[in-house]
Amino acid sequence: MISYQLNLEELHVLVEEISKKFQNGIIILRGDLAAGKTTFVKALAKHLGVDDDVTSPTFSLQQCYGNRIFHYDIYNHGIDHFISLGMLEELDKDGLHLVEWGDDKLVEILDSAGIKTLTIRIEKLDDNSRNYEVDYAHA
Repeated sequence: MISYQLNLEELHVLVEEISKKFQNGIIILRGDLAAGKTTFVKALAKHLGVDDDVTSPTFSLQQCYGNRIFHYDIYNHGIDHFISLGMLEELDKDGLHLVEWGDDKLVEILDSAGIKTLTIRIEKLDDNSRNYEVDYAHA
């Protein structure tokens, strides 16, 4: 696991590194409410040249940006609801899949299916800085 303590203006450093190492697969985003999970997705989409308006898919479950970035939020319904809707099949699509509120159960399911995942835990330090713990163990 690698830790980065960055202010929001430096987030591009982490986004650039991750986009070089991880171009296809699932990124699990963890952190408290308002920690910066959607902010990370916005920065990644911008870095990849996507001009779409990136918003949290809290109520829609999934947002798609361009044709290769898929953004999910399972906070309201949990992993069991996500699975019951057949959303695991969506994760097979070519591209980057960013899952907010993904838990250990999801990582285990994906790992057992041989699907690579990257986990990022975001901790808000203050209004402008965050600690990002990046776990490449399943990538």
